[in-house]
Amino acid sequence: MIVRIMGEGQVKLADSHFAELNKLDDELLAEMESGDGPGFRTTLHALLDKVRELGTPLPDDALEPSELILPPVDASLEEVRELLGEDGGLIPG
Repeated sequence: MIVRIMGEGQVKLADSHFAELNKLDDELLAEMESGDGPGFRTTLHALLDKVRELGTPLPDDALEPSELILPPVDASLEEVRELLGEDGGLIPG
């Protein structure tokens, strides 16, 4: 799956990594629902760091369609709420 981190670029992620990413996504959602700003910030950083760690960066000149778009590292809680999928999280599943 091709994942875009807004403001950074794209990475290719194997589907096998989504279970691990979903744990962080669930944590992020719980922090958003409770209004835990510091926890939200920490978990958003951890989620994006994990995507960067597990993913293979695509060249800057590659124009692949992104199947998943994640917010930038400095996104606010309100901005991330606007990006949530139907299941409530950023990561499908």
